[in-house]
Amino acid sequence: MHISLSALFGFILGIGLFASAVFFNTDNYLMFFSLSSLLMVIGGTIAAAMISYDGRYVALAFKEILSTMVSSKVNPVKLYEDVGELIDWSKIIRTQGLVKLERIIELPDEETSFLNQSFVFLLSGYKGAHLYNLLQHSRESIYESNMRPAKVLLTMASTAPAFGMVGTLVGLIIMLNSMEGDPSKIGGGLAVALLTTLYGVLMAQLVLKPAARKLEHKQDLEAQRNLILTEGIVLLSEGATPLVIQDTMNSYLHPNFQFRKVTKH
Repeated sequence: MHISLSALFGFILGIGLFASAVFFNTDNYLMFFSLSSLLMVIGGTIAAAMISYDGRYVALAFKEILSTMVSSKVNPVKLYEDVGELIDWSKIIRTQGLVKLERIIELPDEETSFLNQSFVFLLSGYKGAHLYNLLQHSRESIYESNMRPAKVLLTMASTAPAFGMVGTLVGLIIMLNSMEGDPSKIGGGLAVALLTTLYGVLMAQLVLKPAARKLEHKQDLEAQRNLILTEGIVLLSEGATPLVIQDTMNSYLHPNFQFRKVTKH
């Protein structure tokens, strides 16, 4: 697990800008804290998400919030390693066959389910267009499943400001009802009422939306990797040479991270 420095910097910068605005304009910092307002926004947002989606997807959405500061597992180095692995597999298949490959290859438990499924399809003897269609369906299914938490996060991002406004309206009603004809109470009461809107906007713009976009970014990178693996697995099934696999895979990679090892037909 690697911390994303850019995400961490962005979060600290956002919090820092808000804290600086408070620090340079008032000495009463506690006026920006209201437990009831915070509970209104958080509770309402979670309630709306639970009503709209299955609980397991809401739980996954919260897990993704915690993973916002974690870098994606897919990067140019990882893709480079994938190409090298596919080339090694092709050498084993051409010299010793699929049975030998099945015996010596052990996929790690943390590996993506797509690669595990691809390996199963390959060992089952599927080839060419049939194998490509199977892998394409598997790839699309995995992508759609992994994107559901992002939809939950975007829904929560849209409802958080709404519940902030609900809290503001509740605060205004309470304030107006308790004024008893004293206009001097408007300022303090209005400030407390507006805190829920502030919390809702901050939660949506600094937590929920960035988490959703980060998840989308990670899944787009994962989808690109799965596409590369699809092409490689199909070539393996057709008995392509290591050099053909190398050149085909390199066409998907950045020039600085292409596999340049010289191989023979």
